[in-house]
Parts: sequence; C-alpha cells; structure tokens
Amino acid sequence: MRTPAGSECKYYYEDFHRRVFQECRLIARNPDSLPWTPDLCRSCAVPKILMANRCPHMLLKASVVRRLLLLHEVRVEAYCEAQLVNVAQPLVGCGHCADR
Repeated sequence: MRTPAGSECKYYYEDFHRRVFQECRLIARNPDSLPWTPDLCRSCAVPKILMANRCPHMLLKASVVRRLLLLHEVRVEAYCEAQLVNVAQPLVGCGHCADR
C-alpha cells in the first residue's frame, strides 16, 4: 500500500472508507515502541529495504525512538532466520542468502 510519503510499503495500512484509520503494522508489533504517526513515513527506511532486498529469510523489527528532545525517528533492525545472524546492513542483506 502507498504510504503518506508516497512509497510502497507492505506494512502500512489505511482505511478511509469505513473510518479514518492509519497504522504501521511493523511498528504495531513492537510493544516497546513509542506511538507511530503518519509523518514518520517520510524518513522510514523500511520501503527502501523492501525494494532493495527481497530475501524471504530476513525479518524486520522497527520501533519509534526519540532522536532529540521533540524529534522521533524509525529505527529498523534486521535478522536473518536462515543464517541466525543479525543483519548489519538491511539494504544489502546478510551476505549469505544471495549466494544460494
């Protein structure tokens, strides 16, 4: 679905037909995250990661964190469930799954 920032993201959901509802389902899964707002889509790296790396083994975890006193940002972590390692650069991947 297209985010308010204009990029495609499979975790973003909106429903304006029945009621006004917007959510990031990736951030909603994380109970430790600060609340999500639609303006965070502008700086979120998840759509770029999904476009650059289509590895079916990579799991993403996102959370809203406080960057400065009033500013918030989306922090993304990736994990490869095939290699059982944390992925340092989610845009590139773990480096092992692409070799297969």
